[in-house]
Amino acid sequence: MENGYAYVSNGFPDEESGTAPLLRLRRSASNTTSQIAIIGSNPCPIESLDYEIIENDVFKQDWRSRSKFQIFQFLCSKWILCFVIGIVVSLIGFFINLAIENIAGEKFVITSNMMLANRYLAAFLIFAAANLGLTLFSCLITTLIAPEAAGSGIPEVKAYLNGVDAPAIFSFRTLLVKIVGSIAAVSSSLNVGKAGPMVHTGACIAALTCQGGSKKYGLTWRWLRFFNNDRERRDLVTCGSAAGIAAAFRAPVGGVLFAFEEMASWWRSALLWRAFFSTATVAILLRGLTDTCLSGKCGLFGTGGLIMFDVSSVDITYHLEDVPPVLLLGVIGGIAGSLYNFLLGKVLRFYNLFNEKGTAYKILLACTVSVLTSCLLFGLPWFASCRPCPADTSEPCPTIGRSGNYKKFQCQPGHYNDLASLFFNTNDDAIKNLFSKDTDTEFDRTSVLIFFITCFFLSIVSYGIVAPVGLFIPVIVTGASYGRLVGLLIGSTSNLNHGLFAVLGAASLLGASMRMTVSLCVILLELTNNLLLLPLVMLVLLVSKTVADAFNHNIYDLIMTLKGLPYLETHAEPYMRQLTVSDAVSGPLHVFNGIELVGNIVHALRKTGHNGFPVIDEPPILYGLILRSHLISLLKKKAFHRTPTLTDVNVIKQFSSSDFAKQGFGNAEKIEDIGLTEEEMEMYVDLHPFTNASPYTVVETMSLAKALTLFRGIGLRHLLVVPKTSGRLPVVGILTRHDFMPEHILGLHPMLAGSKWKRLRFRFSLWDRFFS
Repeated sequence: MENGYAYVSNGFPDEESGTAPLLRLRRSASNTTSQIAIIGSNPCPIESLDYEIIENDVFKQDWRSRSKFQIFQFLCSKWILCFVIGIVVSLIGFFINLAIENIAGEKFVITSNMMLANRYLAAFLIFAAANLGLTLFSCLITTLIAPEAAGSGIPEVKAYLNGVDAPAIFSFRTLLVKIVGSIAAVSSSLNVGKAGPMVHTGACIAALTCQGGSKKYGLTWRWLRFFNNDRERRDLVTCGSAAGIAAAFRAPVGGVLFAFEEMASWWRSALLWRAFFSTATVAILLRGLTDTCLSGKCGLFGTGGLIMFDVSSVDITYHLEDVPPVLLLGVIGGIAGSLYNFLLGKVLRFYNLFNEKGTAYKILLACTVSVLTSCLLFGLPWFASCRPCPADTSEPCPTIGRSGNYKKFQCQPGHYNDLASLFFNTNDDAIKNLFSKDTDTEFDRTSVLIFFITCFFLSIVSYGIVAPVGLFIPVIVTGASYGRLVGLLIGSTSNLNHGLFAVLGAASLLGASMRMTVSLCVILLELTNNLLLLPLVMLVLLVSKTVADAFNHNIYDLIMTLKGLPYLETHAEPYMRQLTVSDAVSGPLHVFNGIELVGNIVHALRKTGHNGFPVIDEPPILYGLILRSHLISLLKKKAFHRTPTLTDVNVIKQFSSSDFAKQGFGNAEKIEDIGLTEEEMEMYVDLHPFTNASPYTVVETMSLAKALTLFRGIGLRHLLVVPKTSGRLPVVGILTRHDFMPEHILGLHPMLAGSKWKRLRFRFSLWDRFFS
């Protein structure tokens, strides 16, 4: 729990108060919501972040003592760090793309050469063994070194920006495993993506950049001491996540909008400028690095594998009769996207139960998915008929062992296998083939249907393995095949190109699964390099999102719920307006006196896991709030008095805000690590200079919905509830994020579970009977 408290008497605690039970000032149901969440693939303890500025005497003294040069240094440091984040993220993004394209390309070249020699069984065994080895390597390093790196990382980063912290999500080993593991996983032909891991990678780089070095290895940079707080780190992590998307799709504006629309829970104009500066740095550097690859110096795939689906030469002309097919595309895409989210949620629940059994089961699951994928990718193209090469093609036909629309596979000379052109490629090249212009007759309806169904289910079963894998690219591939299929079915009745249908299909499935509109629209426009697509992409995104919202939440919110991350939504549930904060506040409540006995503080810290303690003075008035970490720092400094006296001003000057700063991302200091003598336990400590004297408070009659808006909007960790009438205790309780969780509120008030005051969702009894 986040709130906590200790013994109070009319004056100072008596001699027995160091061992006496803590006085319970309010008896209410304790908050039993879980303090454990699944981070990556392992259950971990979670805490809330302190985004609020702690305005105590030490902070005010430190702020007043700063010179103009230090303030200028602080402002410049923000921009320098954003620049560094952009440089590092772009270099890592380029390296990841280059490694994936060359590893996967070498695998396809060797397999294709063996097929040319009619050694089909050997080709399959090498193909499957390479995929299995890469998957096994990715799963092993993730499971044994950094379980926090499993998955895309977007739900964890999104929860962090909402105020939820977990150990090691931004550690250096997590960063390394994220990079190496995603390269291996994507190169293994699993239907997974690298965009999600790039977001987590960018966030890791941002968090590590502002950490200020490592105390463990004696590497610290004093000029970064201003960033040793959650508030500044939150801004830089936001910039890092935007840079990650910009590096994944070479979409700088889309990256900023993605961070704004999907990731960040708190935004301001200054942050917008710095995020844009980071993504612009990424775009410029990536453009320069890509130009160096045009001469073929970057390996098998000369452009370095960076995604750029250039359809700018497509002549976009459409009329009023083309709008109904686009609307139909959006409606069906919305239904398919909500079904995708539903099935993925069910699969992830099963995978979590399976992975809980141990490391061997995690590895077995990953290997099973890899073997299944290899069998499908190599086996299904045999069911497709060979097609003669077009006479007017602009590229070689058939293509052997490299990217292209015309894979030879098992066909005779002068023919190609259209299904192999989609399956026997990286996901990036499959998307390029589907988006390609003037290819309306190059893919058969049956082949595209098989590809769509296979991608739909493979992306669902592949995501839950313990490896750094993402969902963005698989959803684009699946949506593009769906759009292409609709284009083939409509045929000549529409003026739209089949490649354009593929773009719109990708937009519809992305909008339905991830429920983003503006950022996805801009990302797709930057990917395709064609502004003329804007009206149709906007239309299909709006329709698909609206339809999907009627069934369930977006995929990242569903994953956060499955992981147990206490994410605070933007809008309060309707039933929260029927409750006041006093209906949800949990207890028991413990407080400290302004001048407190050391023994009482130690007793409270050892017996509770609370992180915030109200401080009251006599007569009973609320003085403020003091954090657990600050109390531990005080005990460590041993700034004690033999008598209950106020701290002298000169003693306060011995402290600085850095003494109470949050250092790095390691484990915080614990009360058990501090040794105190019996004599010191009987001494006193003045809490006034170290207490936040201006905490946010709400009156007990405020609606819970209104309190949630304040709590989330400001980014609070503790919200004090004060009585409406005088003559009572000065604090009714403390609200934390766990007190706003639906499971806690509905646990206290179960009658609301069946209330009509719930969000509108369509429910189908037949659906629930088979899939619940």
